[in-house]
Parts: sequence; structure tokens; C-alpha cells
Amino acid sequence: MTQPEALKNLLNAIAIGDISPETALEKLKHLPFEAVEDFAKIDRHRQLRTGFPEVIWGADKTPKQIIKIIKAMRQDVTVVMATRIEAEVYQQLKAQIPDLIYYPIARICALSPAKTATRLGMISILTAGTADLPVAEEAAVTAELCGFAVTRLWDVGVAGIHRLLSHHQVIYEADVLIVVAGMEGALPSVVAGMADCPVIGVPTSVGYGASFSGVAPLLTMLNSCAAGIGVVNIDNGFGAAILAGQILRTASKLTNRKKS
Repeated sequence: MTQPEALKNLLNAIAIGDISPETALEKLKHLPFEAVEDFAKIDRHRQLRTGFPEVIWGADKTPKQIIKIIKAMRQDVTVVMATRIEAEVYQQLKAQIPDLIYYPIARICALSPAKTATRLGMISILTAGTADLPVAEEAAVTAELCGFAVTRLWDVGVAGIHRLLSHHQVIYEADVLIVVAGMEGALPSVVAGMADCPVIGVPTSVGYGASFSGVAPLLTMLNSCAAGIGVVNIDNGFGAAILAGQILRTASKLTNRKKS
């Protein structure tokens, strides 16, 4: 059954009273995907199901494939975003999609309204060093495009701990913290020892040979003695932002449930 047929059957069932609008909403979360030629399948109901729209992984796709996916998605998604887009690829995309916006440090391109916070909660993002900025900006831009307020605090690693301590208010005011670090990856443990909110550690591939392209900071974060740290994969700023968003979205759902 195609997506239009499934939707028509669902609407007919509501009209004749076979199912309630509430049941229909649950069913809408799981309607079929839509194919883009023979190389992609768009999950159009991911935002309804998870709270956030599907995002295009830009690396390893051709510019032509990315263009066709973006054009298909823009029909009914509030924010269309592609990650890991290099500058030269963006130029090819923009030639076909003039209103596409590019965030060069984050390597994200997007079709979106202005970045205005529409969701509750503050996500604060910290980096150990300047070299961690591409991963941190991927997290920051993703969070902002998803509607969250973001505070940035860069280059406050443990090699000069006074830099972090002099900005302690950023930690105290956050609702979720994303801490990005390479080398030995100690910063999330320090921050988690000061914070009263969830901390998401993001190991980066920044570091000398013995850091094993991010494996060393990954293991440090996984072995942290500070409680309450969740860890995502190496260089996964996008995943950290979505996890932070899900934490805040769940908190908002629970608050609304109590009110009702």
C-alpha cells in the first residue's frame, strides 16, 4: 500500500467513526516511507514520532542525490538539514537550491526558518580546545535548527582549568551540557563534577598518536568516575545534540503530563 492510499484509508476510518482521532495520530507515526527514485527512502513521519525530523547524512552521497532528497523533503518538513557537507559540495547544491544556507565550521547546510528558540531548555556546549570546534559547532547548529537555545563556551580544557572555573555560571545555568574533548578527554568528568544536569560527552579525533583518533578520549569518558555522563560516538556532534534535545523534550512531556 502506498503512503497516499494508507492516509486515505485512515481518514476514511476517522470519518465513519471506526477509529478515534487519538488512535489515528498514533497510526500516523508509522505510515510508510516515501521513495526518492531508487536510492533513498524518506521517513516523513520521523518528526511526529520522535520530535525531530530526519536529517540527511551528506558524506558519501553524490551532490545529485542530496539535491533530490532535499527537494523531496522540503515539501512538508519544517527544517531540512544535511550534515558533513564540504564547501565545494555546498556550492553545487546551492546552484540548484538558491535558498540553502551553509554553516561552514559545522559543515551543515539547511533550509530552515530563522534560528529562534521555540523549545524549552538551555543546551550549553563546551570544548576542551579550539581544534574541537567543528564537532562542537555541528552540535550547536543542530540544536539551534531544532529550536533550542544554545550557549557556547570554547577552549576551556583541563590544561588551563582556571579558564573553565572563571565561566562556572555557564555550567550552573545549563539544562543539558554537551562537553566536547579530544586528547585524553578529561573535561566531561570535571564538568560533571560541577553540574546539576545531564552531561553528554563527545570524544573527538583530535590528539597525538596515542589518542588513537579518538579512542583514548572515548574510553576516558566511558570510564569516568563522575556519575551522570552519557557518551556518544567519536566526532558525533549531531548525535549529542539530538540526545540533548530528547532529554529536554522528555522533561517537557512529563511536565505537561503532570499539568493534565
